[in-house]
Amino acid sequence: MHALIEGLREARAFPHAIGPVRVVETHISWVLLTGDFAYKIKKPLDLGFLDYSTLALRKRFCEEELRVNRRYAPQIYLDVVAISASAQGPQIGGEGTVIEYAVRMRQFPDDALLADVVARTDPGTAVWRRLGADIAAIHDALPVAGPGHEDGRGTPGKVRDAINQNFRQVRPYLREGADIAQLNRLEEQAWQDFHRHERLLWSRYASGLVRECHGDLHLGNIVLLAGHALAFDAIEFNPALSWIDVMNEMAFLVMDCESRGHGAAGFVALNAWLERTGDYAGLALLDFFCAYRAMVRAKVSVLGAGRPPLASGSEAHLGCRRYVALAERYTGTRRPFLAITCGVSGSGKSTLAEALAGEARAIRLRSDVERKRLFGLAPDASSRDGASAADIYTPAASARTFARLAELAGEVIAAGFPVIVDATFIRRAHREDFRRVARGLGVDFHILFCEAPRAELERRVEARRRAASDPSEADLEVLAAQLASAEFPDAAAEPETLRVPGGGQAAVRELLARIGADAQQRY
Repeated sequence: MHALIEGLREARAFPHAIGPVRVVETHISWVLLTGDFAYKIKKPLDLGFLDYSTLALRKRFCEEELRVNRRYAPQIYLDVVAISASAQGPQIGGEGTVIEYAVRMRQFPDDALLADVVARTDPGTAVWRRLGADIAAIHDALPVAGPGHEDGRGTPGKVRDAINQNFRQVRPYLREGADIAQLNRLEEQAWQDFHRHERLLWSRYASGLVRECHGDLHLGNIVLLAGHALAFDAIEFNPALSWIDVMNEMAFLVMDCESRGHGAAGFVALNAWLERTGDYAGLALLDFFCAYRAMVRAKVSVLGAGRPPLASGSEAHLGCRRYVALAERYTGTRRPFLAITCGVSGSGKSTLAEALAGEARAIRLRSDVERKRLFGLAPDASSRDGASAADIYTPAASARTFARLAELAGEVIAAGFPVIVDATFIRRAHREDFRRVARGLGVDFHILFCEAPRAELERRVEARRRAASDPSEADLEVLAAQLASAEFPDAAAEPETLRVPGGGQAAVRELLARIGADAQQRY
């Protein structure tokens, strides 16, 4: 195989012009970077969980890699090409005897991996929001696990096996007493959590929420191209790793963002995903899966380090210790709160709620989204157009919407997460209803009162209407009606009110301090 790789460094091996060929080697493949295109060749290996030992198997898994990855990044994954033998050396797409296969991809810049991007800068909220929404759309179309799969893929038994494998493979590498004691505590907690969640895991399996996912959704497998984050390198070789609960998939992204110091961005993506899927019931499993995914990364840290045990203070040891510590933090408890926004359209409620939800590791519930969901509409659908046209803004529809928001808030808090309900709440009675919800749940209650001059309100509403880029359908007429009838909070009567006259990160930091959000201490 090494002779093949060396032969593929020559320009005559390719049917197109190339630059200097660079070879990137992993433990299971070689990737040849030629300038415009990249060629991925699988190593002839049988590792138990992966079998590329024959040419037929490598062809099959090249085709599988193309299939599963085109769902996430069709711009990158192009086709599978044969490599043939000739007197001049190996030829890609030649007419001789086929000696190997490769996945042909569009090559992207070395510095475009999202893992590298976030090490330099924050790519911006819009990137994370779109990433979450894109993953939701992909998940919605994925094949669903079920009784027809005789290998039991995606069942709680496979989850149990994966948890067990993590601890079994990491333990031999640790020799310090404190490390072993921490791993033992974490393993005991993992099994307690598994048994506590087992019924829910089965319920989600039966409900079609175990699907053929990416399986390895961390920032090293996401590339940022033209401001658009695309996942690539999905797992094609082992159904036990890719047929998973969709919340397990999102947990990997959330955990990896947190591990890199960008936990707020992970929650922006998560909230965008939740808005599209409505899978708030799955939040009860998020920390459980985040802890599992942190242990996966701990395992990856040690498996490439040679023979166990790890040398104390080595890069592998420190990496493993860091991920085990993160996994243990996911087994702790938070102090949830219930916050509601208050303000007319254009006052900055949604922007503030999104930023605060990220920083506080909270879940944002949007009235505009949940109202549409109640009527069978997508978040970006218009209630006024086509066959789906309906008046979803009647008093009865609003009552249903606020009742649903209260129900969801209870679910999310029961799962252990703070909640920010993003709605106008310009009726005192609605605020009082949610004050009672908070009191019943035993959590702190906050009213985030957003204000802006009327001219600015009108400018924002009109700009949003023209852009048609937001679930809100408010226009200037709606704004005028809101201003005429609003019952704004009175600080004396509603002492939980926090006025937000401006916006931006300064307002978020002040609110975090006043609310007492302890997300950063927890994570």
